[in-house]
Amino acid sequence: MTKTFIQQSFAERIGGNKFGNDAVLYKFEKIKRAKREARKNNPTMELIDLGVGEPDWMAEKEVIEVLYEQAKLRENRGYADNGIQVFKDAAVQYMEKVYQVYGLNSNNEVNHGIGSKSILALLPLAFINPGDITIMTVPGYPVMGTMTKALGGEVVNLPLLAENSFLPELDSLTSMQRHKAKLLYINYPNNPTGATATEEFFEKVVQFAKENEIIVVSDAAYAALTFEGQPLSFLSVEGAKDVGIEIHSLSKAFNMTGWRLAFVCGNELVVKGFATVKDDNDSGQFTAIQKAGVYCLQHPEITKKTALKYSRRHTMLVKALKRIGFTVTKPRASFYLYTGIPHSTKSGRCFTSAEDFSEFLLKEALISVVPWDDAGAYIRLSVTFEARDEKEEERIISEIVRRLDNIGFIF
Repeated sequence: MTKTFIQQSFAERIGGNKFGNDAVLYKFEKIKRAKREARKNNPTMELIDLGVGEPDWMAEKEVIEVLYEQAKLRENRGYADNGIQVFKDAAVQYMEKVYQVYGLNSNNEVNHGIGSKSILALLPLAFINPGDITIMTVPGYPVMGTMTKALGGEVVNLPLLAENSFLPELDSLTSMQRHKAKLLYINYPNNPTGATATEEFFEKVVQFAKENEIIVVSDAAYAALTFEGQPLSFLSVEGAKDVGIEIHSLSKAFNMTGWRLAFVCGNELVVKGFATVKDDNDSGQFTAIQKAGVYCLQHPEITKKTALKYSRRHTMLVKALKRIGFTVTKPRASFYLYTGIPHSTKSGRCFTSAEDFSEFLLKEALISVVPWDDAGAYIRLSVTFEARDEKEEERIISEIVRRLDNIGFIF
């Protein structure tokens, strides 16, 4: 009786009365299970994980020390609510120093979030009514779209294609879609493609948003991890603050995975709307963590050191994949590498999708990658694999080549 009553009570947004009864798994949970199975079947073989979308380094020891010292202070034990002023001030200074974004007001144009995922999940609560549209790019991070649907809104997906340098074709939207759209999500440097945006593209986005009265949400989680030239912020383009906001994550830039700290900055009304819904949904991140975040924002050289490592690994991995036959180019930022899959193997094994190919790699070569079939059959590789030093990096790349060379792919 109880089970039947509860089963009938689940909201449609998570499956309704079929919740828990279907075989559909979240992509990354499916990958985790497959990795466990692969390790079980090959106990003496090293699993090379190129699918991890998070830094392999821990936070700097100085950052951990700040957390430790601040956690001991009684003054930091309470709720942080919408954040401490010193963190907001540091965020403004960081945007000026790293991105040359000037004029942000730390009192009303900046707020912290419990990670960028939390910010993206909460923003639709401030803007989406039933029938409203959120424009999302695919492949990509789906959180804002998922929440939009949960609120009765609609999602329009714009594919990221190689022929467009993995930038969305905004002109492809219909007049009705533009009229109903409230939010436009962009993410550069991009997950999973590793593509970077240009000033010209951001200028086009600003013009598009003004003409169609659409709010821009720029997810810049990987922006500081730039290898060539200076990091580029959407807010550095004239008029951007009139139409949107930008989100910066300390997880990726400062190896603070799991610390859950980010900030949103830009348009005052959008930030205020976020702060309002945030106030109803969480009580702020632990003040000691925000204080550690202040140290990070004041030391952007931490990110530069991390970016050098990723750049070095990208160079080696791209060279290795080209040798095997993949068509791949080193990205200018982020720790992601995105490449199309082969058609088959010389032994006659054909691949029907990126998911099919990634399962084959895991079972036959014990190499884990992330499949994306949203806009063509591609896999995402990450250079955040575990390696103690450069010698260990070289060993792992050589092992990847050895395993894949033995298979023999046809492209």
